[in-house]
Amino acid sequence: MTTDRRLETVAYALLRAGFGAILWTHGWPKLLHEPHGSMGDPMAGSLHLIRDALHLPFAPLLAVLVMLLETGGAVLLAAGAVTRLVALAFVGEMLGIGVALGPTWPWIDRGIEYPVLMGLLAGYIAVRGGGPWSVDGLWTARRRRDRARRAHGAPQLADRPVGRRE
Repeated sequence: MTTDRRLETVAYALLRAGFGAILWTHGWPKLLHEPHGSMGDPMAGSLHLIRDALHLPFAPLLAVLVMLLETGGAVLLAAGAVTRLVALAFVGEMLGIGVALGPTWPWIDRGIEYPVLMGLLAGYIAVRGGGPWSVDGLWTARRRRDRARRAHGAPQLADRPVGRRE
């Protein structure tokens, strides 16, 4: 692997992990019903946005799902586990936030600038996947090794006698 490729791999892992960490900082206060920045109760803010701006049914349930995505999903994204699915869910969340806050553009005016940026980043991660430095990357590497072993007739872990080393 070339130096450029190594640097790019590390940079992408840091980007994915940092993005997950930033999203987690939005979910954790919702889970604990604690203030986040100028928002006294971010869970109540999410509920208000879903119910009053988007006019969606089951607003309390959807607010809980948003909180779960921004906590558990953010951790999965940072680790690079089920990366494409989680990132796609964040694309959907950012689309919903953009619809609720639009058409105002500047974030300073509670516009859609930040959700659009976050949605584009989530979309990029959804297309790219976890990368080699991720849980998904480890799973992929293991599956490739197992397929190569099977193709060459090497014994699998399940084929080995218990207690014996080969």
